[in-house]
Amino acid sequence: MKFSITIPAYKQKYLAEAIDSCLAQTYKDFELIIVNDHSPEDLDAVVSRYNDSRIRYYVNEKNCGAIDVVDNWNICLNYAKGDYIICMGDDDRLLPCCLEEYAKLIEQYPGLSVYHAWTQLINEKSEVFMFQEQRPLYESAYTFLWHRWAFRHWQYIGDFLYDTAKLRQQGGFYKLPLAWTSDDITAFRAALDGGIANTQVPCFQYRASSLTLSSNGSNRAKLEAAYLAKQWFEKVLPTLNPSNDTDRLFLNLIRKRVDKRFNERFLTTLREGYPETIKDYRYWLQQAPKFGFTKKNIIREYYNYCMKVLFHIRDL
Repeated sequence: MKFSITIPAYKQKYLAEAIDSCLAQTYKDFELIIVNDHSPEDLDAVVSRYNDSRIRYYVNEKNCGAIDVVDNWNICLNYAKGDYIICMGDDDRLLPCCLEEYAKLIEQYPGLSVYHAWTQLINEKSEVFMFQEQRPLYESAYTFLWHRWAFRHWQYIGDFLYDTAKLRQQGGFYKLPLAWTSDDITAFRAALDGGIANTQVPCFQYRASSLTLSSNGSNRAKLEAAYLAKQWFEKVLPTLNPSNDTDRLFLNLIRKRVDKRFNERFLTTLREGYPETIKDYRYWLQQAPKFGFTKKNIIREYYNYCMKVLFHIRDL
């Protein structure tokens, strides 16, 4: 089997849309694995509507939960029988050409551990409102990470296709709390094995909504995840030795940018945490040295938050 599409599922609202988008693929050699993370919602009722031999449905005995959501990604990986695997959200969608475009890309760039789909962002009404930046047909792991960090290229987990066997050899999807920055490390680690090829037509739709995990969850957990990710890069980057001058140049730029990248990440997490941050004011002050915060940072971000609220009230 060529492809395994996996959906680690918890929410019911858009699950049927996600499944329909998979079954509408023009390339037919795939399986669809749905793993119900012991959801309190009636996912069984949604999946039972389908009579398609390509669907394999499993229910976890225990809920992995939001903090350990990557565990469910890796449960999906364990079930996969395809040569390549996509792990998409239960509210995301594949465009009909997705697998066909990936098959073309694999033929053009065989042997890579990871491929990437140009992505559209959709809202709660399934309307396209934004495009991910278009990427070159091929790039190395180093240019990929540099553009992610320096130009804040957007990416998710569902817009990547991985070689299943190689992903397993690397220990599966890299686990961090709330999957915060898990996609960065998983994709970069895979791209070190030959680089990454990108589709040149849109193939994936990521849903940005109030139900999205990245829009929710504890900011404490997000901050801790970003801190663990920083430690990973600080450990791994010094060990890398690219074979060509261009990649060596980009690696040096990346090494110099680690502190800036994660300080920005920490401050963004702090900012997005209001008003939770104010309730945990003492906690954030205690954690300030670990994450490079100062009391001034916390006060400034609180001021910015208050101004945002006041302008919002005024606009109403």
